[in-house]
Amino acid sequence: MNKNKLKEFCATIGLKCVGIAGVGPYDTLEKIIKHRLSNGHATGMEESILENRINPKLIMDNAKSIIVCAFPYYIGEKENSNLSKYCYGKDYHIVAKEKLQIIHDYLMENIKGFEGKIFVDNGPLVDRHLAQISGIGYFGINNNIITDEYGSYVFIGYIVNNYEFYPDESSPKTCIKCGKCVEYCPGNALLGSYEMNPKRCLSYLTQKKEDLTEEEVTALKDNGKIFGCDICQDVCPHNKKISKTNIEAFMINLIETLNYDEINSLSNKEFKRRYGDRAFSWRGKNIIKRNLEIVENRKSDDN
Repeated sequence: MNKNKLKEFCATIGLKCVGIAGVGPYDTLEKIIKHRLSNGHATGMEESILENRINPKLIMDNAKSIIVCAFPYYIGEKENSNLSKYCYGKDYHIVAKEKLQIIHDYLMENIKGFEGKIFVDNGPLVDRHLAQISGIGYFGINNNIITDEYGSYVFIGYIVNNYEFYPDESSPKTCIKCGKCVEYCPGNALLGSYEMNPKRCLSYLTQKKEDLTEEEVTALKDNGKIFGCDICQDVCPHNKKISKTNIEAFMINLIETLNYDEINSLSNKEFKRRYGDRAFSWRGKNIIKRNLEIVENRKSDDN
């Protein structure tokens, strides 16, 4: 099977942004990661072993290619939402894995001896690097991957596999470097020149379990989001006149706002039961409650 037939099949299940990455090791990425680590630009959520991040054959020793897919989630602008856009619909981990499983099963049926491993945010490889080298997008100054049709409002998933699909080439396009994302970033996390301090990113701060500093509390309060942050994407010219998602799970049963009184009334078990299929639920009720207290200037009733 050639990669064009694979991409044609992916289009039938709604995935237009699909590319093939080689299996490395990724020497350029290694240098980037080492530079970031030397500057303290890591959150602790990343894979701790560097070699695992740059060598796909440590995941699958017979790996020959990586199928990389972008999953668009933009549904338009919503006023007065206190959640990031990526949280509105069903948890992207669930949605993307389901579609990648369909691709995996199709290849198993059509390629003798096919083996693959599916990853959506749960693997050691750097998914944005895979998206860039597979040609489905290019980096913005804000470190997001920008696609032609959907801008940067995409999730990334991939299948490390033992079939030698010929790798795609990186996109020749680049961010226009207008600097708006750097200017408007509320945490001053974006440093320009494609570098950032993720510990200052508001999206990270809304998920941080440790106590927040006064400066971090102020940043959250001013931004008004209780999970995630969209500002660097909202101001990005590459996200103007983009297509909306065609993935049904990101279009129905939307949750755009969480209510403090409701969250406060839920037990941890009930919170998980009600919101367990949503991306914002993974840190648990207490983090959401803390953020609501900050944004709405409420006092905790824990004491």
